[in-house]
Amino acid sequence: MKIKSQKDFFSGLMFMGVGIAFAWGSTEYSMGSGARMGPGYFPMVLGALLALIGTAIAFKALVVQTLDGDKIGAWAWRPLCFILAANLVFGILLAGLPSLGIPAMGLIVAIYALTFISSLAGTEFNAKGVFVLATILAVASYLAFVWALKLQFPVWPSFIVG
Repeated sequence: MKIKSQKDFFSGLMFMGVGIAFAWGSTEYSMGSGARMGPGYFPMVLGALLALIGTAIAFKALVVQTLDGDKIGAWAWRPLCFILAANLVFGILLAGLPSLGIPAMGLIVAIYALTFISSLAGTEFNAKGVFVLATILAVASYLAFVWALKLQFPVWPSFIVG
């Protein structure tokens, strides 16, 4: 069979790989049942669905003809680096890095850093728009994780709240 859309085919393979990895990793936890789900139930179902979607996408790439074959282009290094850096900085700011003497800065500071760093991945930067987005994300995250779910992690830097 000939690949008629390289982008879709390799995207499907990626989805299949990630889905299989999640499903396989979830076998280490108890599954439970549909009425009383264990910690492995959701990752297993999610992984299986992701693998199934990936299979459908890869199959479509082998069957449906595209105009130019949807060739895979060059790596987008700038977005890749900024998105990875934003997630790394988010994790470090949220929990701190005691081995290097970096204290936990909390959820709000981490979300602002994540939003501003990841916005540099694009070709256009609008500081006002990014600030508004970061504020909305920070408020929504606080309401969802701290207020509604009652998760226990630092919201503000320790030097502010004491």
